[in-house]
Amino acid sequence: MQHRTFDVFRQQLRACALTAGETVVVLSESTSRSVLVETARLAAEDLGGHVLDVVVPTPANPGPVAIRSTGASIALQGNPATIAALCAADLVIDCTVEGLLHAPELPTILGAGTRVLMIANELPEAFERHAPDDGTLKRRVLAGLATMRAATEMHVTSAAGTDLRIQLAGAFTAGSWGATDGPGTIAHWPGGLVVAFPAAGSVEGTLVLAPGDANLTFKEYLREAVTLTIVGDRVTDIAGDNLAADLLRSYLSAFAEEEAYAVSHVGWGMNPGARWDSLVMIDKADTNGLELRAFEGNFLFSTGANENAGRFTRGHFDFPMRHCTVSLDGTVVVNDGRLV
Repeated sequence: MQHRTFDVFRQQLRACALTAGETVVVLSESTSRSVLVETARLAAEDLGGHVLDVVVPTPANPGPVAIRSTGASIALQGNPATIAALCAADLVIDCTVEGLLHAPELPTILGAGTRVLMIANELPEAFERHAPDDGTLKRRVLAGLATMRAATEMHVTSAAGTDLRIQLAGAFTAGSWGATDGPGTIAHWPGGLVVAFPAAGSVEGTLVLAPGDANLTFKEYLREAVTLTIVGDRVTDIAGDNLAADLLRSYLSAFAEEEAYAVSHVGWGMNPGARWDSLVMIDKADTNGLELRAFEGNFLFSTGANENAGRFTRGHFDFPMRHCTVSLDGTVVVNDGRLV
Protein backbone atom coordinates (compact mmCIF):
# COMPACT_ATOMS: atom_id res chain seq x y z
CA MET A 1 0.00 0.00 0.00
CA GLN A 2 1.39 3.41 -0.99
CA HIS A 3 1.44 6.23 1.57
CA ARG A 4 -0.28 8.48 -0.98
CA THR A 5 -3.21 6.07 -1.33
CA PHE A 6 -3.60 5.80 2.43
CA ASP A 7 -3.55 9.59 2.83
CA VAL A 8 -6.20 10.08 0.13
CA PHE A 9 -8.46 7.46 1.74
CA ARG A 10 -8.15 9.27 5.08
CA GLN A 11 -9.11 12.54 3.40
CA GLN A 12 -12.10 10.90 1.74
CA LEU A 13 -13.37 9.39 4.99
CA ARG A 14 -13.03 12.78 6.66
CA ALA A 15 -15.17 14.17 3.84
CA CYS A 16 -17.71 11.48 4.78
CA ALA A 17 -17.83 13.04 8.28
CA LEU A 18 -16.22 10.02 9.94
CA THR A 19 -15.49 10.87 13.56
CA ALA A 20 -13.80 8.98 16.34
CA GLY A 21 -16.05 6.45 18.03
CA GLU A 22 -18.33 5.82 15.04
CA THR A 23 -18.98 2.25 13.96
CA VAL A 24 -17.63 1.48 10.50
CA VAL A 25 -18.30 -1.69 8.53
CA VAL A 26 -15.93 -2.47 5.67
CA LEU A 27 -18.02 -4.70 3.42
CA SER A 28 -16.20 -6.86 0.90
CA GLU A 29 -16.44 -10.10 -1.00
CA SER A 30 -14.02 -12.97 -1.37
CA THR A 31 -12.94 -11.56 -4.74
CA SER A 32 -12.81 -7.87 -3.80
CA ARG A 33 -9.60 -5.95 -4.50
CA SER A 34 -7.66 -6.55 -1.30
CA VAL A 35 -5.57 -3.38 -1.40
CA LEU A 36 -8.73 -1.25 -1.35
CA VAL A 37 -10.27 -3.24 1.50
CA GLU A 38 -7.11 -3.03 3.59
CA THR A 39 -6.57 0.66 2.91
CA ALA A 40 -10.17 1.51 3.78
CA ARG A 41 -9.96 -0.41 7.06
CA LEU A 42 -6.65 1.14 8.11
CA ALA A 43 -7.77 4.66 7.19
CA ALA A 44 -11.01 4.28 9.17
CA GLU A 45 -9.11 2.93 12.18
CA ASP A 46 -6.61 5.78 11.95
CA LEU A 47 -9.48 8.27 12.21
CA GLY A 48 -10.78 6.57 15.35
CA GLY A 49 -13.56 4.48 13.86
CA HIS A 50 -14.61 1.21 15.48
CA VAL A 51 -14.08 -0.98 12.42
CA LEU A 52 -15.72 -4.30 11.64
CA ASP A 53 -14.70 -6.32 8.59
CA VAL A 54 -17.62 -8.15 6.97
CA VAL A 55 -16.59 -10.50 4.16
CA VAL A 56 -19.25 -12.35 2.18
CA PRO A 57 -18.63 -14.97 -0.48
CA THR A 58 -18.78 -13.69 -4.02
CA PRO A 59 -22.00 -15.28 -5.28
CA ALA A 60 -22.02 -17.62 -8.21
CA ASN A 61 -23.36 -15.99 -11.35
CA PRO A 62 -26.79 -17.54 -12.00
CA GLY A 63 -27.16 -15.92 -15.39
CA PRO A 64 -26.14 -16.99 -18.86
CA VAL A 65 -23.62 -14.16 -19.37
CA ALA A 66 -20.90 -12.45 -17.36
CA ILE A 67 -21.97 -9.54 -15.13
CA ARG A 68 -19.69 -6.53 -14.83
CA SER A 69 -19.83 -3.04 -13.34
CA THR A 70 -23.57 -2.89 -12.66
CA GLY A 71 -24.13 -1.71 -9.09
CA ALA A 72 -26.68 -4.52 -8.84
CA SER A 73 -24.91 -6.76 -6.35
CA ILE A 74 -26.67 -9.88 -5.08
CA ALA A 75 -23.98 -10.58 -2.48
CA LEU A 76 -26.36 -9.76 0.42
CA GLN A 77 -29.30 -11.90 -0.67
CA GLY A 78 -30.38 -14.39 1.99
CA ASN A 79 -27.93 -12.98 4.53
CA PRO A 80 -29.95 -11.26 7.30
CA ALA A 81 -27.04 -11.19 9.75
CA THR A 82 -24.92 -9.16 7.36
CA ILE A 83 -27.79 -6.80 6.63
CA ALA A 84 -28.33 -6.31 10.37
CA ALA A 85 -24.64 -5.46 10.82
CA LEU A 86 -24.81 -2.88 8.03
CA CYS A 87 -27.94 -1.33 9.51
CA ALA A 88 -26.22 -1.00 12.88
CA ALA A 89 -23.23 0.87 11.43
CA ASP A 90 -22.79 4.62 11.17
CA LEU A 91 -20.77 4.23 7.96
CA VAL A 92 -20.48 1.33 5.51
CA ILE A 93 -17.51 1.30 3.16
CA ASP A 94 -18.76 -0.77 0.26
CA CYS A 95 -15.93 -2.68 -1.43
CA THR A 96 -18.14 -5.29 -3.08
CA VAL A 97 -17.33 -6.18 -6.66
CA GLU A 98 -20.52 -4.85 -8.26
CA GLY A 99 -21.51 -2.33 -5.59
CA LEU A 100 -24.76 -1.87 -3.65
CA LEU A 101 -26.26 1.01 -5.63
CA HIS A 102 -29.06 -1.13 -7.10
CA ALA A 103 -29.04 -3.93 -4.53
CA PRO A 104 -32.57 -4.73 -3.29
CA GLU A 105 -31.33 -4.51 0.32
CA LEU A 106 -30.03 -0.94 0.01
CA PRO A 107 -33.28 0.85 1.01
CA THR A 108 -33.34 -1.10 4.28
CA ILE A 109 -29.74 -0.14 5.04
CA LEU A 110 -30.22 3.53 4.22
CA GLY A 111 -33.53 3.52 6.09
CA ALA A 112 -31.62 2.64 9.25
CA GLY A 113 -29.70 5.91 8.94
CA THR A 114 -26.49 4.30 7.73
CA ARG A 115 -24.43 6.26 5.25
CA VAL A 116 -22.74 4.23 2.52
CA LEU A 117 -19.58 5.01 0.56
CA MET A 118 -19.12 2.83 -2.51
CA ILE A 119 -15.45 2.31 -3.33
CA ALA A 120 -15.28 1.50 -7.03
CA ASN A 121 -13.30 -1.54 -8.13
CA GLU A 122 -10.45 0.57 -9.48
CA LEU A 123 -6.68 0.63 -9.21
CA PRO A 124 -5.32 2.77 -6.34
CA GLU A 125 -4.02 5.43 -8.73
CA ALA A 126 -7.58 6.24 -9.77
CA PHE A 127 -8.37 7.33 -6.22
CA GLU A 128 -5.11 9.23 -5.91
CA ARG A 129 -6.20 11.31 -8.89
CA HIS A 130 -9.59 11.96 -7.29
CA ALA A 131 -8.69 13.17 -3.83
CA PRO A 132 -11.28 15.43 -2.14
CA ASP A 133 -11.10 19.07 -3.20
CA ASP A 134 -11.99 22.23 -1.30
CA GLY A 135 -15.72 21.63 -1.73
CA THR A 136 -15.96 23.00 -5.27
CA LEU A 137 -17.20 19.73 -6.77
CA LYS A 138 -19.84 19.35 -4.05
CA ARG A 139 -21.14 22.88 -4.69
CA ARG A 140 -21.18 22.25 -8.43
CA VAL A 141 -23.11 18.97 -8.09
CA LEU A 142 -25.62 20.45 -5.66
CA ALA A 143 -26.26 23.34 -8.05
CA GLY A 144 -26.84 20.90 -10.91
CA LEU A 145 -29.12 18.81 -8.74
CA ALA A 146 -31.20 21.82 -7.75
CA THR A 147 -31.59 22.77 -11.40
CA MET A 148 -32.75 19.28 -12.33
CA ARG A 149 -35.18 19.05 -9.42
CA ALA A 150 -36.81 22.30 -10.50
CA ALA A 151 -37.42 21.03 -14.06
CA THR A 152 -40.26 18.99 -15.52
CA GLU A 153 -38.56 17.68 -18.68
CA MET A 154 -35.06 16.76 -19.83
CA HIS A 155 -34.44 16.91 -23.58
CA VAL A 156 -31.27 15.39 -25.04
CA THR A 157 -30.10 15.91 -28.62
CA SER A 158 -26.92 15.36 -30.61
CA ALA A 159 -25.56 15.88 -34.11
CA ALA A 160 -25.39 12.07 -34.36
CA GLY A 161 -29.19 11.89 -34.20
CA THR A 162 -30.15 11.57 -30.54
CA ASP A 163 -33.54 13.09 -29.73
CA LEU A 164 -34.69 11.88 -26.33
CA ARG A 165 -37.26 13.30 -23.92
CA ILE A 166 -37.42 12.36 -20.23
CA GLN A 167 -40.34 13.46 -18.09
CA LEU A 168 -39.05 14.30 -14.63
CA ALA A 169 -42.35 14.26 -12.73
CA GLY A 170 -42.08 11.50 -10.14
CA ALA A 171 -38.37 10.93 -10.81
CA PHE A 172 -35.94 10.18 -8.00
CA THR A 173 -33.01 12.56 -8.38
CA ALA A 174 -29.59 12.41 -6.77
CA GLY A 175 -26.13 13.89 -7.01
CA SER A 176 -22.80 12.42 -6.02
CA TRP A 177 -19.60 14.35 -5.44
CA GLY A 178 -17.79 11.30 -4.05
CA ALA A 179 -18.62 11.58 -0.36
CA THR A 180 -21.58 10.85 1.91
CA ASP A 181 -21.93 13.05 4.97
CA GLY A 182 -25.58 12.69 6.00
CA PRO A 183 -27.54 9.82 7.55
CA GLY A 184 -29.25 7.49 5.12
CA THR A 185 -27.24 8.63 2.08
CA ILE A 186 -25.03 6.86 -0.44
CA ALA A 187 -22.20 8.10 -2.63
CA HIS A 188 -19.70 6.52 -4.99
CA TRP A 189 -16.07 7.47 -5.28
CA PRO A 190 -14.86 8.78 -7.73
CA GLY A 191 -17.91 11.01 -8.10
CA GLY A 192 -19.15 14.13 -9.80
CA LEU A 193 -22.52 13.65 -11.53
CA VAL A 194 -26.24 14.20 -11.18
CA VAL A 195 -28.80 11.56 -12.18
CA ALA A 196 -32.54 11.01 -12.35
CA PHE A 197 -34.28 7.66 -12.02
CA PRO A 198 -37.45 8.37 -14.02
CA ALA A 199 -40.87 7.07 -13.09
CA ALA A 200 -42.15 4.21 -15.23
CA GLY A 201 -43.08 5.15 -18.78
CA SER A 202 -41.35 8.54 -18.72
CA VAL A 203 -38.75 8.16 -21.48
CA GLU A 204 -39.39 8.38 -25.24
CA GLY A 205 -37.28 8.95 -28.32
CA THR A 206 -34.11 7.99 -30.11
CA LEU A 207 -30.64 7.55 -28.65
CA VAL A 208 -27.66 7.28 -31.01
CA LEU A 209 -24.51 5.85 -29.49
CA ALA A 210 -21.70 7.33 -31.55
CA PRO A 211 -18.06 6.29 -32.02
CA GLY A 212 -16.13 7.33 -28.93
CA ASP A 213 -19.06 6.83 -26.55
CA ALA A 214 -18.37 4.17 -23.94
CA ASN A 215 -20.08 0.90 -23.09
CA LEU A 216 -19.05 0.38 -19.47
CA THR A 217 -20.47 -3.12 -19.16
CA PHE A 218 -18.18 -4.24 -21.98
CA LYS A 219 -15.54 -1.68 -20.84
CA GLU A 220 -14.81 -0.45 -24.32
CA TYR A 221 -15.42 2.47 -26.64
CA LEU A 222 -17.87 2.16 -29.49
CA ARG A 223 -16.32 2.25 -32.95
CA GLU A 224 -19.59 2.14 -34.89
CA ALA A 225 -22.90 3.92 -34.33
CA VAL A 226 -25.79 2.09 -32.66
CA THR A 227 -29.33 3.51 -32.59
CA LEU A 228 -31.71 2.70 -29.75
CA THR A 229 -35.43 3.35 -30.12
CA ILE A 230 -37.12 3.94 -26.75
CA VAL A 231 -40.88 3.70 -26.37
CA GLY A 232 -42.67 3.79 -23.04
CA ASP A 233 -39.44 3.57 -21.09
CA ARG A 234 -38.21 0.49 -23.01
CA VAL A 235 -35.59 -0.09 -25.68
CA THR A 236 -37.75 -1.53 -28.43
CA ASP A 237 -35.17 -1.62 -31.23
CA ILE A 238 -31.38 -1.79 -31.50
CA ALA A 239 -30.35 -0.73 -34.99
CA GLY A 240 -26.93 -1.03 -36.54
CA ASP A 241 -25.31 -3.33 -39.07
CA ASN A 242 -22.12 -3.72 -37.05
CA LEU A 243 -20.47 -5.71 -34.29
CA ALA A 244 -21.34 -3.24 -31.51
CA ALA A 245 -25.07 -3.54 -32.25
CA ASP A 246 -24.85 -7.32 -32.59
CA LEU A 247 -23.13 -7.65 -29.21
CA LEU A 248 -25.64 -5.37 -27.50
CA ARG A 249 -28.59 -7.30 -28.93
CA SER A 250 -27.04 -10.62 -27.98
CA TYR A 251 -26.15 -9.63 -24.41
CA LEU A 252 -29.53 -8.10 -23.58
CA SER A 253 -31.48 -11.00 -25.04
CA ALA A 254 -29.52 -13.46 -22.90
CA PHE A 255 -31.32 -12.28 -19.75
CA ALA A 256 -34.73 -13.09 -21.21
CA GLU A 257 -36.12 -10.28 -19.02
CA GLU A 258 -38.16 -7.32 -20.15
CA GLU A 259 -36.60 -5.26 -17.35
CA ALA A 260 -33.16 -5.54 -18.95
CA TYR A 261 -34.43 -3.31 -21.80
CA ALA A 262 -35.87 -0.63 -19.51
CA VAL A 263 -34.36 2.74 -18.66
CA SER A 264 -32.47 2.86 -15.38
CA HIS A 265 -31.17 6.42 -14.98
CA VAL A 266 -30.12 9.49 -16.94
CA GLY A 267 -27.93 12.44 -16.04
CA TRP A 268 -24.75 14.29 -16.79
CA GLY A 269 -21.16 14.43 -15.54
CA MET A 270 -19.70 17.43 -13.72
CA ASN A 271 -16.20 16.39 -12.66
CA PRO A 272 -13.52 18.41 -14.50
CA GLY A 273 -10.82 16.07 -13.24
CA ALA A 274 -12.41 12.90 -14.63
CA ARG A 275 -11.02 11.69 -17.94
CA TRP A 276 -13.05 10.41 -20.89
CA ASP A 277 -9.97 8.65 -22.24
CA SER A 278 -8.94 6.88 -19.02
CA LEU A 279 -10.28 3.52 -20.19
CA VAL A 280 -7.59 3.28 -22.88
CA MET A 281 -4.75 2.70 -20.44
CA ILE A 282 -6.39 0.20 -18.08
CA ASP A 283 -7.06 -3.51 -18.47
CA LYS A 284 -10.70 -4.51 -18.21
CA ALA A 285 -10.14 -6.50 -15.02
CA ASP A 286 -8.70 -3.42 -13.31
CA THR A 287 -11.58 -0.98 -13.68
CA ASN A 288 -15.33 -0.52 -13.40
CA GLY A 289 -15.09 2.69 -15.41
CA LEU A 290 -16.59 4.92 -12.75
CA GLU A 291 -14.45 7.86 -13.80
CA LEU A 292 -16.06 7.83 -17.25
CA ARG A 293 -19.52 8.14 -15.70
CA ALA A 294 -18.49 11.45 -14.14
CA PHE A 295 -16.37 13.24 -16.75
CA GLU A 296 -17.49 16.80 -17.32
CA GLY A 297 -20.16 17.27 -19.98
CA ASN A 298 -21.03 13.65 -20.66
CA PHE A 299 -24.65 12.54 -20.93
CA LEU A 300 -25.04 9.29 -18.99
CA PHE A 301 -27.75 6.95 -20.23
CA SER A 302 -28.34 3.65 -18.45
CA THR A 303 -30.55 0.62 -18.85
CA GLY A 304 -31.52 -1.90 -16.18
CA ALA A 305 -32.49 -1.67 -12.53
CA ASN A 306 -34.61 1.31 -11.50
CA GLU A 307 -36.03 1.02 -8.00
CA ASN A 308 -38.06 4.19 -8.50
CA ALA A 309 -39.98 2.43 -11.26
CA GLY A 310 -40.19 -0.83 -9.32
CA ARG A 311 -37.70 -2.74 -11.47
CA PHE A 312 -34.69 -4.90 -10.61
CA THR A 313 -32.53 -6.78 -13.07
CA ARG A 314 -28.89 -7.75 -13.17
CA GLY A 315 -28.70 -6.69 -16.81
CA HIS A 316 -27.35 -3.14 -16.73
CA PHE A 317 -25.60 -0.85 -19.20
CA ASP A 318 -24.03 2.54 -18.54
CA PHE A 319 -23.31 4.59 -21.66
CA PRO A 320 -21.40 7.85 -21.05
CA MET A 321 -21.96 9.81 -24.26
CA ARG A 322 -20.00 12.72 -25.68
CA HIS A 323 -21.18 15.69 -27.76
CA CYS A 324 -24.76 15.72 -26.47
CA THR A 325 -26.85 18.78 -25.64
CA VAL A 326 -28.93 18.45 -22.48
CA SER A 327 -31.77 20.92 -21.81
CA LEU A 328 -34.03 21.24 -18.79
CA ASP A 329 -37.35 22.90 -19.64
CA GLY A 330 -35.58 24.59 -22.56
CA THR A 331 -32.54 25.77 -20.57
CA VAL A 332 -29.29 24.24 -21.83
CA VAL A 333 -27.10 22.74 -19.09
CA VAL A 334 -24.75 20.80 -21.39
CA ASN A 335 -24.03 22.18 -24.86
CA ASP A 336 -22.50 19.72 -27.34
CA GLY A 337 -20.67 17.97 -24.55
CA ARG A 338 -19.58 21.14 -22.76
CA LEU A 339 -20.93 21.90 -19.30
CA VAL A 340 -22.71 25.26 -19.25
